[in-house]
Amino acid sequence: MPTACRSSRRLGEADARISCMVGKSTGFCRYAKKLNRLLIYFYLVKLRLALSPCPNDTFVFYALLHNKIPCSMSWEPVLTDIESLNEMALNGKADVCKVSMAAYPLLASGYYLLSSGSALGYGCGPLLVGRQGQQHHGWQDPIVAIPGMHTTANLLLSLFFPWWRRRLVLPYDRISEAVQDGKADAGVLIHESRFTYEAAGLAMIADLGALWEKEFGLPVPLGGIVALRSLPQPLLAEIGQAIRQSLVYARSHQQEVMPFVRQHARELSDDILHKHISLFVNDFTDDLGAEGRQAVLRLLQHGHPFLADLPVFPEDTLVV
Repeated sequence: MPTACRSSRRLGEADARISCMVGKSTGFCRYAKKLNRLLIYFYLVKLRLALSPCPNDTFVFYALLHNKIPCSMSWEPVLTDIESLNEMALNGKADVCKVSMAAYPLLASGYYLLSSGSALGYGCGPLLVGRQGQQHHGWQDPIVAIPGMHTTANLLLSLFFPWWRRRLVLPYDRISEAVQDGKADAGVLIHESRFTYEAAGLAMIADLGALWEKEFGLPVPLGGIVALRSLPQPLLAEIGQAIRQSLVYARSHQQEVMPFVRQHARELSDDILHKHISLFVNDFTDDLGAEGRQAVLRLLQHGHPFLADLPVFPEDTLVV
């Protein structure tokens, strides 16, 4: 049974036991239930933390995953590609999960979007590429390889190239090869691939992040960390703080962290890894801040207007 499901079942069983012991209508019963939930989460439940293997995630979360910082909860880590992470969250199979910002509308009823751990910024958006020497002007309906239907990369492609509708969904590290081999006419590159496409014989058709920045004057919001809404609020605060502490640790212990980053990266060049981390791990990773929140809401509301009144973030006092 997935961690989130186990957690919910334990909470339900614990609430039922307390109701039987002290009565359902007493104030003490409500207090006891809240206290019991905290005890269950802090001491009995291992939270499933699902991340991508890309360098910015493994860099930021190294200390958290290796018990380098004080933390009340324990973790069950899962590392997989971004579309698989989106699917995990859609099915409630992670307590804390990295997801595409574009996928959040489908997750909002069950997950909060935390203010720490996100991937967004200027000059870091997905790149639309094709084969070198290829003429893309006048293409009627090309096949475009993307890293997932729920990804921000796909949302940006749909926003700026709405007449290109045919998609080929592939793991992000196979998109360059698919374009090279002619299985796709073009591809949207994310993560390390944005640094290596020219060496693979590909040429940029459009910088989707730059198009976003020109249109809206905001950083491009790529991915974020979500946490189950059913988690106790003090625990949400501790998770946010732990992510920030993990980032501080990584920045001050880079020689220790980099072997772990390299172990999971698709590209092993130290130069590429450092470029990737430098680009995607920034001030917005520590805290979205007002500008980051505005960018996220603009992306979500532009593609999903019904989100206008949804409480996306936990109360400020919970994300410290």
